[in-house]
Amino acid sequence: MTKKTLMKLGQLFAAVPAGALATLSFAPYNYWPLALVSLCLLFALLLQQTPKRGALIGFLWGLGLFGTGISWVHVSIANFGGMPWLAGWSLMALLIAYLAFYPALFGFLFNRFNRGRPFHQLMLSGPVFWLILDWIRGWLMTGFPWLWMGYSQIDSPYAAIAPILGVEGITLALVLTSAALVAAAYYRNWRPLLVVALVGAISLLAGQKQWVVPNPDKTVDVAMIQGNVPQEIKWLPSQRWPTLMKYTDLTRENWGADLIIWPEAAIPALETQVPTFLQNLDAAARNNHSTVITGILDQNEKGQFYNNILTLGVNAVGPYQYEHAERYSKHHLLPFGEFVPFGDLLRPIAPFFNLPMSSFSRGDYIQPNLEANGYSLAPALCYEVAFSEQVRQNVDYDTEFLLTLSNDTWFGKSIGPFQHMEIAQMRALELGKPLLRATNSGLTGVVDHHGQIIASIPQFETAVLRTKVTPTEGMTPFTSLGSWPLYVYVLWALTLSWVLARRQQGRFRDQQPEINYHD
Repeated sequence: MTKKTLMKLGQLFAAVPAGALATLSFAPYNYWPLALVSLCLLFALLLQQTPKRGALIGFLWGLGLFGTGISWVHVSIANFGGMPWLAGWSLMALLIAYLAFYPALFGFLFNRFNRGRPFHQLMLSGPVFWLILDWIRGWLMTGFPWLWMGYSQIDSPYAAIAPILGVEGITLALVLTSAALVAAAYYRNWRPLLVVALVGAISLLAGQKQWVVPNPDKTVDVAMIQGNVPQEIKWLPSQRWPTLMKYTDLTRENWGADLIIWPEAAIPALETQVPTFLQNLDAAARNNHSTVITGILDQNEKGQFYNNILTLGVNAVGPYQYEHAERYSKHHLLPFGEFVPFGDLLRPIAPFFNLPMSSFSRGDYIQPNLEANGYSLAPALCYEVAFSEQVRQNVDYDTEFLLTLSNDTWFGKSIGPFQHMEIAQMRALELGKPLLRATNSGLTGVVDHHGQIIASIPQFETAVLRTKVTPTEGMTPFTSLGSWPLYVYVLWALTLSWVLARRQQGRFRDQQPEINYHD
């Protein structure tokens, strides 16, 4: 075996651990510099490759990242899916392979365009392809924006970019920095390091700017209930009233709070099945000048299921009546958990595709903020907090808090719930609003407008998080503009790359010797 062949095999073997290294930059590990290391290794491996080989390297890098980074999905398949062992792991392999397709496509495009011009690959077309593929992954087939590289930087200096350009802006900063470091090493030239310095300077300057202002006059007393009800028994008819009494007892001890928040689907029944309980809870909250916010499922007269947030007590609509209650209905549904793509084909295969109430309907993309005890909250239910544009468009100038209810019990003691909280932290940082997050088994917590967790409850404990939270006034640039500055950057970079490529091709033609066909 030749030295060249060994080197090529070594590149392939190195791609998988290089991708896996990036997982350690996300929660719960939070070694954020490893994201830079992982990307630098990827770019170094991709240089001077054919498009097909670039695709293979990208695919292997993706297997390393997603094979380790979303392994937690298998917990729900194994514990609640009812699938044979082989079928469960086959489904996981398909999911990981699908996600690894995106870095594979990046590797192909990276070496298909501007090949032979490493500087253009690294500094112009490469970052643009990365952003575009991230956007596609966050949209195609309802989207799965998990493990966008920017999320790994919640504790890094790059975090200051989030209020300006969002998590995608942090991703761009990471990709540009990594590409510049590789370019500097490849050319043995210091000039690409100017890009590193520029990105660092922007981050430092952005960190000095206060985009929003805390309003201590509206500090709210919040009690968030973590019921810690095991998923195995949550929907058993015999456990309905014990669960309701558990939440009621924990609430009774905290009637002094302005807002009392229960997690997603905390009430293990359809709203129409427990009208008396809801009326009594509403009356108790009003008598104590408080508001209860809870997750609950609903089925309308057409038979459509909805995953809702319901406000009871002091709110904008008066005493509880089913027809006029204030609700938020989840828009971005979880594939296979709340709706089944290609359901007619998949449901007969295994119980995993036919979980109870796995055919929900969507609420509107933009819905009014919840008005609770004089406070305005922009809600997001569980998975949909990962969709930054949707959350952004539901925030207006009067919004004081972000609210997210979740139930990560499906994923046990895996890293999934920590990644979920990290994503929620990024929403608070992007939008400059404190975030209240109530979950069934953790992580229940309060995130300030800097994206930092200021109070939390340990996982798998029945407990109440009682704390005071100060809202903010004002809007960040990202709240106002969203990703439009990044779209402009993509257009500019593609145009510049095309112009430079054409100019270089023109110089190449001018340098070719003339051929005299009469000689």
